[in-house]
Amino acid sequence: VQLQASGGGLVQPGGSLTLSCAASENIFNFNFMGWYRQAPGEQRELVAIEPVGGGANYGDSVKGRFAMSRDGPTNTIYLQMNNLKLEDTAVYYCHARILSRQFWGQGTLVTVSS
Repeated sequence: VQLQASGGGLVQPGGSLTLSCAASENIFNFNFMGWYRQAPGEQRELVAIEPVGGGANYGDSVKGRFAMSRDGPTNTIYLQMNNLKLEDTAVYYCHARILSRQFWGQGTLVTVSS
């Protein structure tokens, strides 16, 4: 399984950015897919996770600002990030899980700065 994340970049506070993660196989084969992030000197934290049946859950710090979506035909998931804050600066990782097996993308850097 390969996960290819993209879409990171530099954005000003209050701005928006959309991340993409293309999977090498049918995304509905996974029990869960989602996004994590890791800021410098911090532990990796959950951003959003969605079970195969739908209904995403979000980390408290991004609720109401971020939204995860899926596109079955292209085997891609997205993370729409709005009203970005300085503290959203991190490397964002795409994540997938099949039972106990976990898969990670290579990470894409999001920098929020004025």
